[in-house]
Formats: sequence, structure tokens, C-alpha cells
Amino acid sequence: MLSCYQVIDLSDKTGWLAGKTLADLGADVVKIEVPDADLSDPDWRAFNIGKRLLRLDVTQDAGRRELDKMIGRADVLIETASPSCAGDWLEAGRLAALNPGLVHVSITPFGHGGPRANWRGSDIEVMAASGAMSLIGEPDGTPLRISVPQSGLWAGAQAAVGVLIALTHRASGDRGDGGGRGQHVDVSAQASVLAALAHAPTFFDLLGTTPSRVGSHISGRSVEGAVYRAFWQCRDGHINFVIYGGPAGRRTNKALVAWMREVKADLGVLADLDWDVFDPKLATQEEVDRIEQPIAEFLKVLTKAEFLDGAFAREMLGYPVSTVADISADPQLAARDFWQDVEMPDGGRARHCGAFYLRDGVRPSLTVHAALEPDEVEKAG
Repeated sequence: MLSCYQVIDLSDKTGWLAGKTLADLGADVVKIEVPDADLSDPDWRAFNIGKRLLRLDVTQDAGRRELDKMIGRADVLIETASPSCAGDWLEAGRLAALNPGLVHVSITPFGHGGPRANWRGSDIEVMAASGAMSLIGEPDGTPLRISVPQSGLWAGAQAAVGVLIALTHRASGDRGDGGGRGQHVDVSAQASVLAALAHAPTFFDLLGTTPSRVGSHISGRSVEGAVYRAFWQCRDGHINFVIYGGPAGRRTNKALVAWMREVKADLGVLADLDWDVFDPKLATQEEVDRIEQPIAEFLKVLTKAEFLDGAFAREMLGYPVSTVADISADPQLAARDFWQDVEMPDGGRARHCGAFYLRDGVRPSLTVHAALEPDEVEKAG
């Protein structure tokens, strides 16, 4: 899809996903690392597979001169230097003069403008600054960060989208609106994570309330302030299941009660509940708790596989919470050839996640390139 484009990836982990996404789409991505960089970290290997590696010391004048040559013929540059650390050599105007068609992507914690432009920010700081942590955790506990760092992935995904838009604009030609030229795509990790909170503003618009932490429950579904359980203990893990309204919710709720009757589970208040008139928006917390109690007891005796098979057979909403081990053994991913065993430069083999899409029914193959010398980097296509 992008095989005619060359990308220079000068990023740290905040931008790795951007380059990988473009590589998955067929772009020739050259990952630049300093000569003594340790590349053994599993995260580095996972997010930089499919890129060509060039060891180049861009902290020295000679390395920057080589980089300038590459920038002169590249389509995209991805970098994550703060404005104060980048200096003049990564200044947007200078790069545009080197290559007017260059799509220059800057990924920083807070963006290149504003009072925090030069602030540094780790994942936990960006997650806090974005507001995401205010919604994660128990109501009476402290805010939490998701266990695996997320902010760089949000920023990298948004950066990849920005690249595709800028390349499309460049390909439109010079129509008097800047078409045919490159652009500076300025990505703020803080703003990128805000996309994960897109649902939150509607709470105030519709209910006049600001959402807060409710642990493993879901808020905003009841004008009475009731919260609904989203995660339930089962015999070998957890299940994601929520009591819904509307046609899909009523169908699921009725199927669940029928299932419980089949196995002679205690129905409690479910025995006489008319799902056709039940409205989750009007339920009080006391009503929700009474409804959920027998459901919790029923789900405790099921395994994740039993719930999945039963829910699928009954066309119900809900899904087991997969662990890493579950994902590695997932039959759907295996059937779609998601996992790829790739030969590494040292002669060994390693399993990697494949590209995120199929093209004409085929998943693009992953490749691992040996390290390049500067004079070996040529424009793709």
C-alpha cells in the first residue's frame, strides 16, 4: 500500500508504533539508532520489526550530515525530540528547506507549542495529565494507571494517521492550498490520550455530571446514579458482561435467564423480571444489586470457554477477559495466520504479532533486515 514511500524513524518508544504501522502498510522504514544502543529489549524488537536498522550517531556533525542526505530524499521523518533538545537541526523550517515534500512528524508529551512545550513527561505523567487516570481505579481509592504503558501507543497511532493524511494532501498536487508539499505533523501525547476519554464529555452534556472512578463498574447508564458491574468472577478468570437495555440488551438478558433456568440456577428476582419493561436508565442501585446477585453466582461456576460457547450459541453480548496466555492460544488469531515465526539476524527464530490487516485475504509477511550502512539507504520503489 505504501511501498513507494520511505520513512526515517528517529523516534524513541513514544513513536515506535507510528513507524511500525507504516511499515506494516508497506513503507520502507529505516530505524536509526546510535551505534552502541542496546536493542535486546523485547519492546524494541516487537515495535521495530519490519524496519531496516541503521546505526548512526546523530549527536555528531558527521552523523547529522548523513541524516540530512537521507532527509533530502525521504517522504517522512518521525522524531520525538523535545523542542529544547532538538535544536536547530530538527527545526521544522530547516527540514522543509532540505525537502519541501517531507512530512515531518514530531511526537512530544505536550506538543511543540504552549507553556509546556519543553516539559518532559513519562507515561505515568502523560496519563495523569490527559485525565485518563481520574477515571481508573476504585471510587474511594487513588487514581491508577493501566499496567502496561499506553500513552506512547495512543500518540504513535495518532501520528500514523497524521502521516497518511499529510501524504494524501501532498499527493493531491499544488492546488493553491498547499497540496503537493509536505507538512509538519505536531503530535501531543497528552492530546492523543484524550481520544480514549471521548465518551466522558457526554456525561456532563446529558446528565450534568462529571464521570469519576467506579472501579470495575460502568457509570452513566442510570439517571438515578446506579452503576453496573462490567467484570465478573468466573471459575478460571473473569468475564466482561453488562446488563443492557434496548433490543440487544433485552435479547441477551432473556437468553441469560433462560440459560440459568436450563441448569436450575437460583434466579432470585430474575424469575419475575419483565425485561420488556425494564429500563436500565431508571434503575436504582438497590434494584441493580438485586438483579446482579444471582447472575454473579451463576457466572462463578462457568469457565471462560463455557461462557463463550454458551453466549455464542444463544447470541448473547459478553466475552471472556483474555490473558496473554489466552491470546497466544486463540483459535481465531491462529486461523487468520496472525502469528509469524520470523528468522532473526542471529539465526534464531522468534514469534511476532503479524500486520494488523489482511490484503486480499493474505497477511503481509514480516521481515527482519540486517543493519545498514549509510550509503546503502536508498529511496524505496
